[in-house]
Amino acid sequence: MSGTAADLIVACLEAEGVDRAFCVPGESYLATLDAFARRNRIDLVQTRHESGAGFMAVADAKLTGQPGVALVSRGPGATNASIALHTAEQDAVPMVLFIGQVSRDEIGRGAFQEIDYSKMFGEMAKAVWTIMDADRIPEIVARAFQIARSGTPGPVVIVLPEDMQFDMTEAKPLDPMPVARHGAPESAVADIAARIAAAERPLIIAGGLLDNAKGRAALLAAAEALRIPAAMSFKHQDMFPNDNPLFAGHLGFNIPKPQVELLSDADLILAVGTRLGDTTTQGYVFPSIPPKQPLIHVHPDANVIGRVFAAETGLVADPALFLEALASAGGGAAKGREAWIARIKGYIDGLMGGEPEPADDGINFGLIVEALKPHLTDDAILITDAGNFSSWIHRHVRLNGRQAMVGAVSGAMGMGTPAAVAAGLRCPDRQVITFLGDGGAMMTGNELATAMARGVKAKVFVSNNASYGTIRLHQEKFFPGTISATGLANPDFAQYGAAFGAKGVTITKDDDIEAKVAEAMAHDGPVVVDVHSSLERISAYVSMGDLKG
Repeated sequence: MSGTAADLIVACLEAEGVDRAFCVPGESYLATLDAFARRNRIDLVQTRHESGAGFMAVADAKLTGQPGVALVSRGPGATNASIALHTAEQDAVPMVLFIGQVSRDEIGRGAFQEIDYSKMFGEMAKAVWTIMDADRIPEIVARAFQIARSGTPGPVVIVLPEDMQFDMTEAKPLDPMPVARHGAPESAVADIAARIAAAERPLIIAGGLLDNAKGRAALLAAAEALRIPAAMSFKHQDMFPNDNPLFAGHLGFNIPKPQVELLSDADLILAVGTRLGDTTTQGYVFPSIPPKQPLIHVHPDANVIGRVFAAETGLVADPALFLEALASAGGGAAKGREAWIARIKGYIDGLMGGEPEPADDGINFGLIVEALKPHLTDDAILITDAGNFSSWIHRHVRLNGRQAMVGAVSGAMGMGTPAAVAAGLRCPDRQVITFLGDGGAMMTGNELATAMARGVKAKVFVSNNASYGTIRLHQEKFFPGTISATGLANPDFAQYGAAFGAKGVTITKDDDIEAKVAEAMAHDGPVVVDVHSSLERISAYVSMGDLKG
């Protein structure tokens, strides 16, 4: 029995297990929108901007481990969505982006809103297909999802010419294509276990490919079985219980130099499930190039190993399967190991246990984070937009290994509000708290409208210091005394939230913090908290005075 290409596209998504997709509607894929509505088996979330739709798909993928799906129209829609595609690539998150396109007879003629997406996304996406033949839809969709999930996960683009969606076809959806999972050879695992046992100061650097239930369990089991401390890569602090004596901290932006120096004293580094990007490696100094200590690098993508760092041992293997085997292999620990563990624990306890100091020019955002801690549930989802304010969450919140932290490794502003929508829809029974700067809040804060439309009860805390704070920090560091294009004129964010239907709360005084945080967290609905935060206390690790110093 034949049907339209548009019906087949949606049927193929259903076959892949897709239950939710995010979009901004456009005339270039009206037939596919119609198919979603008629079949009514996938929750199609209408958003207010294509960047919001894309960020929601990325956040949904981070929470589920499965490809996030977004649909946008040609030209402006695709360019707006490109920020999320870049984030998916940088964050190693599986994503499939569908883009409407001009009709087939118009391709290559410079038609209205036409873009060559193979050129536009050629370096950003793992693959780009334009479906010219409706009979190939099942093959292309199945391959797209398989490629998005394989090796280093990432984004795939499928382009849908407008007229093709009306074609009739007898093709049927295919079953999902399996993703190869390579276990590590027994001999290699035994050798690595022996090398860890012989090392006095070994260290795991754990990457985002372990950020799932299986990966978290394997990481904890291996760390405890081999008595080896584990440091989390950028934006993945939530993968390991932060109160565990083997927690070696979070390798984020601008962490204290003594922390880097301490971890650099390792005599063996085991990097698992991480590409060892510049932030995690603190600007390619930990490990160094070449590494000053033996580096063992385990990753499912052979193209990653040895690309930047000369690994003494490179192993192409599924990170969780490798760590499960490593935990089973076990082994002793060299003399001095417990002293190494104690050194790291002592430093981390001191770092995360420090009390934020009040500021003279506004609220130290760390005080907000401290006031929030008693209200966090056992499975809370914390979302951080890009900005210095997130350092307070990383420094002061000890995540328990069951809670989730969602943020953009890409450093893109604007993920916070869309991610809160995605998290609220995916996990309606879990507490969702999102932290924004005043810059990011004005980029995608309009997705509060989507939150209200879909009944998402996120608590939104805005660090409002009237500045693009991260850039202001760099200005003070490299161009002292110069303030160029970083000052902001902001709305009243509490009233802004109220305009969408959320409860608005404003905090301007230290004495009001505990009561107003409690008020926000007790409200059974969405809340926007406008925190008049300090510019002087620019981050959890440095003040403006320190930079001027």
